[in-house]
Amino acid sequence: MRVSENDFFYKLRLQYEKQLPFVAYRKPPLSKQREGELYAVLQKDDNLHIVEDYSEHGFVFSPFNQSGDTVLIPVSDSATSSEVLHSSYTAIREGVEDNKSLEKLEGNSTAKEQHIKLVEEGIAAIKIGKLEKVVLSRKKQIPVNQKDAISVFKRLLNMYRDAFCYIWYHPKVGLWFGATPEVLLHIRDNHLYTMALAGTQKFVEGQEAVWGSKEIWEQQLVTDAIVESLKYKVNRLKISPASTQKAGNLLHIKTDIEAELGSDFKSEQLESLLHGIHPTPAICGFPREKALQFICEHEGYRRTYYSGFLGELNMSSLVSEGLKIDENSALYVNLRCMQFTKDEAVLYVGGGITAESDAEAEWQETVNKLETMRKVLL
Repeated sequence: MRVSENDFFYKLRLQYEKQLPFVAYRKPPLSKQREGELYAVLQKDDNLHIVEDYSEHGFVFSPFNQSGDTVLIPVSDSATSSEVLHSSYTAIREGVEDNKSLEKLEGNSTAKEQHIKLVEEGIAAIKIGKLEKVVLSRKKQIPVNQKDAISVFKRLLNMYRDAFCYIWYHPKVGLWFGATPEVLLHIRDNHLYTMALAGTQKFVEGQEAVWGSKEIWEQQLVTDAIVESLKYKVNRLKISPASTQKAGNLLHIKTDIEAELGSDFKSEQLESLLHGIHPTPAICGFPREKALQFICEHEGYRRTYYSGFLGELNMSSLVSEGLKIDENSALYVNLRCMQFTKDEAVLYVGGGITAESDAEAEWQETVNKLETMRKVLL
């Protein structure tokens, strides 16, 4: 149902007050939709729906570890399970006055020391040949006084116009926000699109990005792993030259990967594609199983939905008052995200570690990345 901007956000607030599951989101320009288009799926009860085989229709929220459950906010043509909303939103530029650096907000040096130690352990494991790359992360808790979730979502929309911005809530799981630059998988009319995104540096106005050997090698590793996972499952793979992509206040190296699926491709086959790609070396490491083991043994916390994936699943057949969602599936990696708990925001951030990594520089990269979500809380 298409509604006005005011009604869209009113319905979101009402849904949240009733403690009923919902998701609201804006896809980036890559999706070929008009700029500023918002979508929401409002579930009519608080049941917890779990994806069984990826033939379901709705919005999925999946954890980093594939052994965990993928939550579904379901959608059906009869609209008995959920209400689907569509609206337009005109983003405004928000000035952020910030006299405190995140370094100062880190307080004592314990977090820094712990992360540097973790990175050094990762570098040591790589140098003795246990793995080639590992992505190591940390979380940062920030007390929050303002609990107006919908206002936080609006600030995300205003500040990060080129990202997939979302708010996701389920009373039995939690409240999450994100502004991710990374596509995991798009499928439309038997055409597949994904990307390899790796390497990070801070954006400086008027300064051209120069990438070092570490970042170039890391990005190529991600590209090669994704292509290898796809090449026997798709037709006519097309791989673009690497380019620089801006995401908020950061720059990354990106390679676009496209392919054709067979004319007999069925939604159930999506599960095989997803398990082949996710988690990529960009969020986990390489080889995958060894990197996963290292992460579980050394990070010291559970990522839950950070660096998992989320998005539309098999929603192409949904028609509501003339609205046709034109992508079979549009899934994104859950990066630049945070979770709201009772009295704090939990921010998640990580970075790729290779034999050439410098532990101090990796710490600083996490500080830079945290700025993406911290600014939303100001």
